[in-house]
Amino acid sequence: MKKQLSELRVNGRTHELAIEPSKLLLDALRQDLQLTGSKRGCDDSSCGACTVLIDGTPMLSCTLLAAACAGQEITTVEGVSEHGSLAAIQKAYGDWGGAQCGYCTPGFMMTVKHLLTQNPNPTEEEIRQALSGNLCRCTGYNQMYRAIKAAVEAEQRGMATVKSEADTSDRPPRTEPDWKSVVRTSD
Repeated sequence: MKKQLSELRVNGRTHELAIEPSKLLLDALRQDLQLTGSKRGCDDSSCGACTVLIDGTPMLSCTLLAAACAGQEITTVEGVSEHGSLAAIQKAYGDWGGAQCGYCTPGFMMTVKHLLTQNPNPTEEEIRQALSGNLCRCTGYNQMYRAIKAAVEAEQRGMATVKSEADTSDRPPRTEPDWKSVVRTSD
């Protein structure tokens, strides 16, 4: 198939790519731009592992033609960091065990980034609703909910990162979240 020149704006940078008109955005990101955070998990748009933000809206990159995304701002998990450091949600996922094998984590990160942009202080139900389109085959999700609440609290305190429980530096300990508001005990 004949390739066409397309200009994609990804994570704040413009890339000119020669791609087939039928090439999926997921494949262009992974193969042409070496942005391998977004994953192919299901091939039927049901798992959310390939989630990216298109003009700030979560979209499944396995269902989008790359050429159709020209002129739009595409944000991948690689673009979530803040000034070269982990964003609060990325740090919290690591600190609170929000990721098990990590395969689905980039999709969850992008969904959470959108949620927190729209609602900086979501309730547990709003978090659960927002994540309902993403699947994780390893965890019971409670660690993710804890991580999100910890990231929200860190953002509210104006912190860019969340202190790890394993961190032995002389920084003061983190204020513990109210777990009753994070974990549903009837699961």
